[in-house]
Amino acid sequence: MRTVFIRRAALLLLSLALIASSAAWGQKKKKKGDEEPVTQTLPLLKDPPAAIEGQTQQLVFHVSPLSSKGLLSQQVRDGLKELFKSNHGAAILKLRAFVAGSGDLRRVQAIVSEVFTAHKLNLPALSTIQAGGLPMEGAQVVLESIAEDKRIVNPNGLAFFAGQQAKDVRQAVAQLEKAAAGGGVPADQVVRATCFLSSLDDVQTARRSLTSSFGNAAVNFVQTQRLAIEPLAECEAVGRPQSSPSGPVALVNPPGLTQNPNYSQIALVGAPKVVFSGGQLAFGGQDQDIRLAFERLAKGIEPLGVTYKDVFWTSVYPSTVSVANLVRAARFDFLDKSRPPASTFLLFEGLPSLEATVEMEVIAAAR
Repeated sequence: MRTVFIRRAALLLLSLALIASSAAWGQKKKKKGDEEPVTQTLPLLKDPPAAIEGQTQQLVFHVSPLSSKGLLSQQVRDGLKELFKSNHGAAILKLRAFVAGSGDLRRVQAIVSEVFTAHKLNLPALSTIQAGGLPMEGAQVVLESIAEDKRIVNPNGLAFFAGQQAKDVRQAVAQLEKAAAGGGVPADQVVRATCFLSSLDDVQTARRSLTSSFGNAAVNFVQTQRLAIEPLAECEAVGRPQSSPSGPVALVNPPGLTQNPNYSQIALVGAPKVVFSGGQLAFGGQDQDIRLAFERLAKGIEPLGVTYKDVFWTSVYPSTVSVANLVRAARFDFLDKSRPPASTFLLFEGLPSLEATVEMEVIAAAR
């Protein structure tokens, strides 16, 4: 019996030794590729700032070239690449993106965040608007940039010209010429001009007219809606005045242009700094929805030391006539009616959210 017991014990020990040896051998033979990968969590993309500040005398303006290559995401990346080249290292503070086609407008913000983060650059304030079309087959986005150069390029400040509206683009450009003259800005000192059109059928005429009048300007042409009800052309611009205004901002309404108590034709800006807001969306089509958007926009610019009293420019992009009327009814409960800002106010095809009814952005003079 004792002999049997000893044999069984020996066999048990041998079996345990073989199991241990096999496990150890398996561990040695296990390759790194066979190991279960560690779960990685991608960092959350940063949101663009609600507002950003720039030095007035150092601001430069550019428009990305149109491209039909690829879909929206690629075109946004390519557009940003071209703007980086054009700005020659100047820090981009503000982007305005007009998107045509069926691409998801929310991708614009995501790609801007990805690209600027990858380049270790501060994110710009951003506005994204869905347009009815762009003047190139297959083009899905055009980007306008405002950047801060390292040198002084606007020694007398800047002039912002409200959208000049007419039935024909040549008339709109002619009115913009009058505005430039009235603001003391030579035609060759207009640095950016954007024309919003109800149709792109005659865009070549629009391009010839705008570039012949303002040969040094970065120009942009955007169809506001796919199916506009009436023919329309509205052209806005930014230029360098020959002399500085007497104060931080002078709001001017020269003879020969429409005189409207709800907006100024020209804002001459001599303030050392200006604040650009990002686009603020309103959700819903009731008065309280519009007022909430105004309140949120105010909270976005206040940390930079400005309020609605300092606003000299507004851009409003409603998607319906009823919402546009609500904005008009509410705006001077916030803005200074005694000093109405220069403005562009036009119906557009859509916005980055299906629930959004209007997008608003402002520029204010920093104290």
